[in-house]
Parts: sequence; C-alpha cells; structure tokens
Amino acid sequence: MKNMYLCSMMDEQTKKLKKDYLRYLRLQRNMSTNTLDAYARDLDKLLVFLCHQEKHPEQVELSDLQQFAAGLHDIGIGPRSQCRILSGVRSFYRFMVMDGYMESDPTELLESPVLGEHLPEFLTTQEVDKLKASVDVSKPEGHRNRAIIEVLFSCGLRVSELVNLKWSQVFTEERYLRILGKGSKERLVPISNTALRDIENYLPWRQGLKIKPGEEDYVFLNRRGGHLTRTMILIMLKEQALEAGIQKTISPHTLRHSYATALLEGGADLRVIQALLGHESIGTTEIYTHLSMQTLREEVLTHHPRNIMHSS
Repeated sequence: MKNMYLCSMMDEQTKKLKKDYLRYLRLQRNMSTNTLDAYARDLDKLLVFLCHQEKHPEQVELSDLQQFAAGLHDIGIGPRSQCRILSGVRSFYRFMVMDGYMESDPTELLESPVLGEHLPEFLTTQEVDKLKASVDVSKPEGHRNRAIIEVLFSCGLRVSELVNLKWSQVFTEERYLRILGKGSKERLVPISNTALRDIENYLPWRQGLKIKPGEEDYVFLNRRGGHLTRTMILIMLKEQALEAGIQKTISPHTLRHSYATALLEGGADLRVIQALLGHESIGTTEIYTHLSMQTLREEVLTHHPRNIMHSS
C-alpha cells in the first residue's frame, strides 16, 4: 500500500517535469510528433523504475541509473535499444540541470553497452547505373523511378526528404535543392545535371496525371496523383535490385550511404559531407571513414602484387 501511495504521489510530482521536458524537445529541438512519442515512452520506463525505487527523478544518483540500465538487459532489451533509451535518459537529465532542477548531471559517467561496428551497405557508381538501367522506361512510371534513383544517389536525401520534395524547393537554374531535414533544419544540396535531366524525362508522364487537390507541388507522384510514401520507394528499389541482379540488400538509405561514400572517396572533406547530409554531429558522418578504409583495404588485398603472390 505504501508503494502504491508513493508511486501515485510521484506521478503527480513528475507530471509537470515530464510535460516541461517534452515541451522543450518540441520547441527548442524541433522534434517531430513521432520522435517526441518515442522519447516519452523511453522516459516512462525510467519513471516506472524510479517509482518502484521510491525515488523522485531529482534524487537519482549514478548507482540508480546503473541499476536501471542493468534491468533493461535483464528483461531482454537489445543493446541498440538500450543505447537509445539511455541516450534519452541523458537528454532528460541535461534538461534537468539546464532548467535548474538539479545542480549536477548523474548521467555523466553512465556507460552504454558496447556495440559492434556496423558498416552500412553501399553501391558503387557502376551498380547505381546498373540499377537505373534495369528500369523499364516503357512502363508508365519508368522515367519517374529512374529519376528517384538518381536524385537519391546524386543528392543523398533521406527517403522522407525525397517523398516530401516540392517544386518550390527545386532551383533548376542554380542547380540545387533546398531541403527541410530533421528538426526542421534547412540545408542546400547541389543537384546534378543527370538528376535534372531524369526529372525532365519524367515530366510528360506526370503532366498526364489527374493530380489530387493539395498535391500539385510534390515532385514525385503515384499513378493516382498523390505523393509517394516511403514504403512505395522501398518496394520499388527492392524490385529493381532484383531486376538488376544486385545481391546487396537495397533500401533508400543504401543510396544515401552510396552518395556519402562516393564523396569521401572522391576527396571531399568530412565536414562538407556532414553539411550535405544534414548530420547534427560529425560523429554520425565518421562512419564513412571506416567504410572507405574497408573499401581501400579490399582493393589492396585484391590488387597489390604482394597479396596476389601470397594467395597463389
């Protein structure tokens, strides 16, 4: 009975704190509704744990958080999900310190599970050309699909950015796109002549569509005159990879990885790639240095005479 009372009391005490934190995420960090919901669910896991410990969030110490982290493992939550949840906990306590609820951050020494290095799949330029060549342009949406593949590869867009791309964001004479990325942050991305030409080839089919009211400004449309969804793009790419005989697991993000890898191997500065991709942290972009080094290593092992001699 005592525990139930304290949990109820804590719920009342933390309600305003949680509300203020989510308002901060929405207004100061421009998070989307889906991202806010995810942060709220992860925060609730911590609050339920603290409820059973009969502690208010302001009373938390590092040992409490270490016990919470160990509990995530014990109930079968995977390492990547643990990292995500603990990242949300750190964000919550940074807010607590920033807003004056606490003097020091108890998460400063909190460790996350070690993850194995995951190098994203990517396509070479030749494989992207092969993917595009596999598109049957005699089909109604053929030129549209070729344009989609080229824009993803030439501009490194997220799939959400592609499906929401509007004509008002395309500057053909200047050859760049104005992209509204995560957190409503704008960035300018150059677009290649090849991509612009593929878009131009798609226009006759688009002009013949009966476009739904309110969808007129979207660049890429489906047969019914509405803008595309992420699932539609994923299905199309997987079908084309099959047609092209590409054995790699393909998704829209594969083409984004391919864009970044091609830039890095072409000599682009990592900070430039960070800006073009719209990464908030340079650490996110640094994965491509590992990817490029892996490619270089494979080339040396395959082509260097010392390795050829060793393998024979």
